[in-house]
Amino acid sequence: MMTLRELYSEISGDYEQALRVLRAEKLIDKHIRRLPANGVAGRLADAGRTMDPAELFEAAHAMKGVCANLGLTRLSGMASEIAEEYRPGNPRTLSDAEVSAKISAIEELYAKTADGIRRYGEG
Repeated sequence: MMTLRELYSEISGDYEQALRVLRAEKLIDKHIRRLPANGVAGRLADAGRTMDPAELFEAAHAMKGVCANLGLTRLSGMASEIAEEYRPGNPRTLSDAEVSAKISAIEELYAKTADGIRRYGEG
């Protein structure tokens, strides 16, 4: 059976960061198990298809927060790039194609992360 620390190692997460935020392994376990069903990545993917600036900001910002709280620093950082690109008042620096490519990379990493979490949950 995989431990929570082993899961974090497998998904390249920062267990210590999650522990600092959530303060108890029991809470990390509870919230990490819920991530695959969270829908946050799907919301970002949907926003990427419509390229709606407000929805891209909201979806990316939500994903950034969820992932940061769980110590999923790579996903959080990737989502943060999109959020900052669409933060009201910020000038755009990426093309739509570059944004789409970044969202695809987020979806790929999120899928791998969710697969690891599901395997952990089955153990």
